[in-house]
Amino acid sequence: MDIQDRRSLGRTGIMVSPMGFGGSPLGGIFSTIDEEDAVKAVHEAVRRGVNFFDVSPYYGMTKAEKLLGRALKDIPRDSVVVSTKVGRYGFAEFDFSADRVTASLQESMERLNVDYLDAVFCHDIEFARDLNEVVEQTIPTLQRLKASGKIRAIGISGYPLEAFRYVLDRAPENSVDLVLSYCHNCLNDSSLLDMMDYFDEKGVGVINASPLCMGLLTNGGGPDWHPAPPELKDAAKRAASIAAARGVDISYLALKYALKNTRVATTLVGIDSCSILEKNISGFKMEEPSPDLLKEILDEFSAVHNRTWTSGSFPGN
Repeated sequence: MDIQDRRSLGRTGIMVSPMGFGGSPLGGIFSTIDEEDAVKAVHEAVRRGVNFFDVSPYYGMTKAEKLLGRALKDIPRDSVVVSTKVGRYGFAEFDFSADRVTASLQESMERLNVDYLDAVFCHDIEFARDLNEVVEQTIPTLQRLKASGKIRAIGISGYPLEAFRYVLDRAPENSVDLVLSYCHNCLNDSSLLDMMDYFDEKGVGVINASPLCMGLLTNGGGPDWHPAPPELKDAAKRAASIAAARGVDISYLALKYALKNTRVATTLVGIDSCSILEKNISGFKMEEPSPDLLKEILDEFSAVHNRTWTSGSFPGN
């Protein structure tokens, strides 16, 4: 597998690199960033073979979109695949209505300096007041915008996998092209893989995000606000120590593990600087880990395998 390889996003015909540029860090939500370095990171990513860039107006309260838009000014539009999201605009600010979605899309295109978007996702659908609103208002609105040429593909994103099933079982056939799932194709959680046959049946492409489980699978163990239960955080710390004792950074191991599933079109990794880009490319290129080490790491997570946390108000979440 090479970073310059291309895979189809489901049946859309949109071709993307196996590793994508996750733009949430461009909003400065994890740390203060050097904007010039961030712009250079976008340019360097394209030069190295990454062609998929994903953001949202929620990331940094539109900062991520604006910064990516700055970088895209200098890049031929047809050389990159750009996606953003609608529906989430703040920590507790959600609006999936037709009017807001239409306005939001136009605002995002202006910030990103593009006249069309390759994909638009309904963002964190589990927070919708009623998922039927996503089915009955948001998706039909995006279908009209797709017909007008403003977007090429429609997707849904969120944390509870069953929320995807709820929407896909009720939305008009072939109205949803993609799903964007996060933290479910990791060393500690492989539940996304259990849904792949279902997604194939529905004809939707799958994008995986947060292969490091929002920082949990790093030597630092993730931010203080990480929603994982204590027993999962403890297992992640022990796993990181086991990897370190073998001279391996667990973040590299986690990225390599996520990338091995080729049924997933692309895996998004958070990038906000040239150094972080280089670290992710190094992780992409690293040799396959020792089977013994991988087994030892997976065994460490066995007691908490697929353990999740509450996100939104979707029933049964």
